[in-house]
Amino acid sequence: MEGDWSPLSVIRDIVDEGMQEDPFYVMDLGEVVERYQNWKDLMPRVEPFYAVKCNDDKLLVRTLASLGAGFDCASKAEIQLVMDMGIKPERIIFANPAKMASHIRYATARGVTTMTFDSETELHKIKQCSPDAQLVIRIRCDAADAQCPLGIKFGCEPLTEAPRLLKLAAVLKLNVVGVSFHVGSGAGESLVYARGIKMARVLFDLGETLGLKDMRLLDIGGGFAGNSNSDLREVSQVINAAIETNFGGRDVRVIAEPGRYFAAAAYTLAAMIHASRELSTGTDEGHTMYFINDGVYGSFNCVLYDHQTVAAEPLEPSSTRPTTCSIWGPSCDGLDCVIGSCQLPPQHTGSWLVFRDMGAYTLPVASPFNGFPVPRVRALVDKRLWAVLKDMWPLNEATFILEGRPTGPQTPEDSLTPSERSATPSPTPDTHHTIFVECALK
Repeated sequence: MEGDWSPLSVIRDIVDEGMQEDPFYVMDLGEVVERYQNWKDLMPRVEPFYAVKCNDDKLLVRTLASLGAGFDCASKAEIQLVMDMGIKPERIIFANPAKMASHIRYATARGVTTMTFDSETELHKIKQCSPDAQLVIRIRCDAADAQCPLGIKFGCEPLTEAPRLLKLAAVLKLNVVGVSFHVGSGAGESLVYARGIKMARVLFDLGETLGLKDMRLLDIGGGFAGNSNSDLREVSQVINAAIETNFGGRDVRVIAEPGRYFAAAAYTLAAMIHASRELSTGTDEGHTMYFINDGVYGSFNCVLYDHQTVAAEPLEPSSTRPTTCSIWGPSCDGLDCVIGSCQLPPQHTGSWLVFRDMGAYTLPVASPFNGFPVPRVRALVDKRLWAVLKDMWPLNEATFILEGRPTGPQTPEDSLTPSERSATPSPTPDTHHTIFVECALK
């Protein structure tokens, strides 16, 4: 894209053509690049390992790889997705504390040997399937407020279970190289990272006394907010200070597992109202039910599974007074309610609603239930930024139309030539590329 544009203006252009009926996403690639640059500016010592489960869109993964990110994978399929793009195994952590044995064998065969554990069972399994693995013990460290708490499922108790597991690992002659924790997805507390880093330091010291001499990796997990109005500044200050206090004089590699931070704000969803129904509530105002062409079995599965609260915005502004309404998905299931109650100016059949910050934990879980299609992704990139990105990774220009609305495939893999598919990028972009990306953004 050239000139003055935004995801909303592109959505209007697409809708105004009159050929669009299905829901669709607009992905702003520049948002991903800008957030990566912001991360590196605020937390230069913390390497981001993108959580693939958040959104496995190949263009998103490919772009983050070209910028130098690593990847947090939880399964054989995620490892295969990432490595088939040419990403080196040392840029991957198998961060699932309860892995299937066949997945461990697959990861090991492809050279992915850094993996997490939080139980005796997992240690014995790894001893059998991958005895030379580089292990990271995952401890429990819960934020006081989190969108999706994870401590109820993963993470051993740092004061009781963790010491016992480290001793067992030493007895089994397994190579424990570090400590990890996850405060919970979408954490609403910053100080929890300081608690986790402090507990990790205690376990680093314990590991040394047990003869685990290779402990040099600290994984502070995810939990970073990703909505448009979120700010990484406060949490980065807490993390930087805690790392300096606890590991300032040690040669420790620090990584994190951000997901929604990179994905959420980059995707904007457009959905059309295809039906409505007026309800009598016994008041003068009443209540309108709007039915849109995407629902909780599609993109809005995040309402059920990710505990997200979504907000609808009319594509076309209106000065008409808002009225009470609800928004429902297209399926024949009564559970398919997107928003139970909200205020919108009166809408008509054929009107479009826009939902921002829809890139996290939406597309990977969406299904075509009841025969309704999963929304297509239309990718956008500023022409100045594209001039840099296309030299950093073997993308193909068929993915975009620079001077008009995007019409390329949903994922760029479809448009690559066989030679491009087999091309292997360098693990880390050149320094001058990083500088040019920053300049393009400014």
